[in-house]
Amino acid sequence: ASPNWFMPWQTKQQRESTGSGFIISGNRILTNAHCVADQCHITVRKHGDPNKYTARIVAVGHECDLAILTTDDPSFWDGTSALELGGIPELQDPVAVVGYPTGGDNISVSVGVVSRVEPQQYSHGASSLLAIQIDAAINPGNSGGPAILDHKVVGVAFQSLEGAENIGFIIPVPIIEHFLEDVTRNNGTYNGFPALGINCQALENGQLRTYYGLTEQESGILISKIRPLTDAADKLKKHDVILTIDGEKVANDGTIPFRNRERISFDYILSTKYAGDSMVLGILRDKQRMFVEVTAAPLRQLVPIQMYDMLPRYFIYAGLVFVPLTQPYLHEYGEDWYSQSPRRLCDRALFWEAKEEGQELVILSQVLQDQVNQGFETLCNLMVTECNGVKIKNLNHLAEQLEKGKDTAYQKLILEDNRVIVLET
Repeated sequence: ASPNWFMPWQTKQQRESTGSGFIISGNRILTNAHCVADQCHITVRKHGDPNKYTARIVAVGHECDLAILTTDDPSFWDGTSALELGGIPELQDPVAVVGYPTGGDNISVSVGVVSRVEPQQYSHGASSLLAIQIDAAINPGNSGGPAILDHKVVGVAFQSLEGAENIGFIIPVPIIEHFLEDVTRNNGTYNGFPALGINCQALENGQLRTYYGLTEQESGILISKIRPLTDAADKLKKHDVILTIDGEKVANDGTIPFRNRERISFDYILSTKYAGDSMVLGILRDKQRMFVEVTAAPLRQLVPIQMYDMLPRYFIYAGLVFVPLTQPYLHEYGEDWYSQSPRRLCDRALFWEAKEEGQELVILSQVLQDQVNQGFETLCNLMVTECNGVKIKNLNHLAEQLEKGKDTAYQKLILEDNRVIVLET
């Protein structure tokens, strides 16, 4: 049951969905995170067994669309054996995708060949990670099923390409192993893939390379933006040129060598790191070459992109409903939320960044009409900037300021565009 982000005190109607999964070591079941997102109750059934067993989530990583389940009923594990993880398949290798797609109750096996290995956008977690493209259809219900080559798992089916036929994607073993290791390191909690927090520009133009002092033998990428509140903000500068990352030479298009004569985005190196790991960057700054050690960490978004498995936070005062701005809130405007949601809120969600720890964008989402708030009912989807003369940092801060103001004659709120709300205490 998904939350209702417009009315955060209630959830939407329950719905039922099915997915696939497979057993790995330690009496665990690996599946997709989107198969169990916002779950209320989970049951699992193994092939050839009519019984359903109550299951629970051990760990979930929505960013990489993976989840670990288990069941406490020992009879489920009778006669089962764990599948082993393999490696990254080569191009044109045939893989068998096993699962339970819609259209029937029995197990289904479809075969396709590997056609591409590169970072792709994971639709569930809105992240870009390594993925394998195959020419086998992945239909609803297939999600979470194993892709097998030479009796070993080489990936987990998770999404297809909308508008195309027989193009599916599987999550490769390096991403699976990173997820499992991350959960092990953090005692069952998933931290996520780290990032440097930088945006870069390709240096494919010869004049640009000459201007920044690169020699004929050198290549790299130009740092165009650095996120605040990251280690990179203290170690790197805008318009530094990254020449190498952990000894790997970065090409002018931002790629590094990968396997047999293939190339892949330099972000792939980050997908092999864990939160707190450091990276050594060879950079060119003001035509001086140097090495800088930067610590990578998961990025915290000012406006969260996904909020699965949690209830919305909200605060109501005198019928005024305050919520922190999130992308799921904007998604309530429909599939075309980018065009249908309030333009200013959408721009803030996509482009604004946190400048201090704990910062949130608090908005007045709606007014529950009453005599006490008469005349304010048209105010909605407006950001709260001040409360009783204090700049608002987050939703908890707003609630604290309103609580403190109960001893005064009036509560005064300043919204964007300098709109004012005054309420008697």
